[in-house]
Amino acid sequence: MANPNKIFETFLNSLASCNIDLIMQSFTERSQWQNVPHPPAVGLSEIKTTFETIVARSSRIQWDVVSSSFEGDRGWIERVDRFWIDGREYAVRCNGVFDFDLATSSISSVRDYVDLGEWRSRLGKAKL
Repeated sequence: MANPNKIFETFLNSLASCNIDLIMQSFTERSQWQNVPHPPAVGLSEIKTTFETIVARSSRIQWDVVSSSFEGDRGWIERVDRFWIDGREYAVRCNGVFDFDLATSSISSVRDYVDLGEWRSRLGKAKL
């Protein structure tokens, strides 16, 4: 059976690749990603839509884990998400609750909490 910490590390490595197809390998058709307070993106197509704009614009992606805790099939991850767009770094603090499907070594759901006002103000002219 898979380890949730390892599943998350695999996901972080896929983000660093800036390859949307590799990123999507961390999910299944039943997976959900919710940028709270927005409704969740459900399934591969919707999750891909959530990620593809910023991935396509980013020359580099790095999510730095500040603290994390894993218990059973759940992880609480406090992090700083960093994206390099047009040669400039944009970073925002996030806190995510990740649920993992240990049988398939995938992410089953994410509830991601971020100050959207802070994120939008930092993006400035690099609007996505």
